[in-house]
Amino acid sequence: MSKVKVGYVQMSCSANKADNLAKAIEKVRETAASGAQIICLQELFTSLYFCDVEDYGNFKLAEPIPGPSTESLGAVAKELGVVIIASLFEKRTEGLYHNTTAVLDADGSYLGKYRKMHIPDDPAYYEKFYFTPGDLGYKVFKTKFATIGVLICWDQWYPEAARITALMGAQILFYPTAIGWATNQDEATNTEQYNAWQTIQRSHAVANGIHVVSVNRTGFEQDGLMKFWGGSFVANPFGTVLHQSSHTDEENVVLELDLSKTDRYRTHWPFLRDRRIDSYQPITKRYIDDEQ
Repeated sequence: MSKVKVGYVQMSCSANKADNLAKAIEKVRETAASGAQIICLQELFTSLYFCDVEDYGNFKLAEPIPGPSTESLGAVAKELGVVIIASLFEKRTEGLYHNTTAVLDADGSYLGKYRKMHIPDDPAYYEKFYFTPGDLGYKVFKTKFATIGVLICWDQWYPEAARITALMGAQILFYPTAIGWATNQDEATNTEQYNAWQTIQRSHAVANGIHVVSVNRTGFEQDGLMKFWGGSFVANPFGTVLHQSSHTDEENVVLELDLSKTDRYRTHWPFLRDRRIDSYQPITKRYIDDEQ
């Protein structure tokens, strides 16, 4: 299909996992009713962003994938005839957990999952305590409406991840995300951080000649210390922002993307043609110095 309607859900979350899932499903229904064919939910949408603390009790939030949430979402996907991209806390086995996104096709079938590759560890983002780095590699999913790539939050900062996923045939890159500002931070720093976040993802659209959809949460969490900055957006293959959501409001957004534009952008600005793949071996080193 040359044209596809993509939707995303930007929402706030509560401490009740069942309520969050029900809320997300209701918003998926609303987004589908507005014409969306592929709908992306934000990172770890069934809970508050729990990685602000290292708490063993939070492992109880995890579930197998496929599992209860993918079963519920698969039924909704089948009923509505839409693709759902669902970011979940995966329990792989006892003591082994991942930050994982599942993809449900428009017939309700489970297409597979992507496990977050880059795991941060910063104040209020202690993800290394919870998540084992992904071991499935980069993935694309051939859905009814388009071949999509899924990366997750911290993956956003790495052009290598976007490039590899694009080279595997992704027509759209989706980034489920959870990122925000400390409420005691000054506005100038807030603006600089958001602009950096959006700019790096727009650059992935430009470098690879494909659309990018980035979906963030909103609302105050961590006892009011963190304001998740929303600002979800869609960029075209030249990095133009087609829509940007509010920093504060919940939003369901639907946009029609013309995937045929990828060929035009890639032929007029042939970055893929001019790649010197024979010269890129040093990229596999941690740092290029004299150490052997």
